[in-house]
Amino acid sequence: MSTAGPCRILTVEDDPAIRRGIVDALAFAGYRTLEAHDGHVGMEMALAADLDLVILDVVLPGPDGFEILARVRQIRPTLPVIMLTARGDESDRVRGLGDGADDYVVKPFSVKELIARVEAVLRRSPGRPSDVDEISVAGGMVDLARREVRLSDGSRCELSEREAELLRYLAANRGRAIARDELMANVWRIDPRGLSTRTIDMQIARLREKLGDDSGEPRVVLTVRGKGYMFAAETSRQGSGQ
Repeated sequence: MSTAGPCRILTVEDDPAIRRGIVDALAFAGYRTLEAHDGHVGMEMALAADLDLVILDVVLPGPDGFEILARVRQIRPTLPVIMLTARGDESDRVRGLGDGADDYVVKPFSVKELIARVEAVLRRSPGRPSDVDEISVAGGMVDLARREVRLSDGSRCELSEREAELLRYLAANRGRAIARDELMANVWRIDPRGLSTRTIDMQIARLREKLGDDSGEPRVVLTVRGKGYMFAAETSRQGSGQ
């Protein structure tokens, strides 16, 4: 999710008039907007762009909304998605919600209704990485705002921007095993399909070293065999904005 400022919302809709109406309404309501006109572009942006929510039409050229939703849930399971369609059939709504959509809006709809649904979905979405400011770890404290690690032995070291963002994402999802593909999509913000995730393993190793976390028996960033990594710090303190 976006790390600062207004929420960023992607609208994937092939009808230019409807897409423009949605984008204009979101912008007027104070959101930052992105848009895609077909399933191919929509899939790429939904998997890799810095986003807080996706408004996703079902019937699209290329991959349809259900295909995009399935891929998003695989790679970015916490990203909120509102399905948008002209279909009024109950089975489509049931399928969308059953496949992991957060809400389902049937055309025609009013702008007020759509904005109200966007606000409701964002309110109940999972904790946002941007809200984690300080993290207490087994060996000391991490100040993410300053990108600084302060260990209990008095030593200090600086985190790179990528290391801080990786730690922020892990901490915001503490207790959940996070796949490498999800980290690639949400921290590196690139589509992980067909890419080696060795980069993530190397970044985790450097992060552990700076945290004083024993790579042989880690206590902060745990390796989950066959899955990825999980943050297991003792406590984390939320930003004052929440």
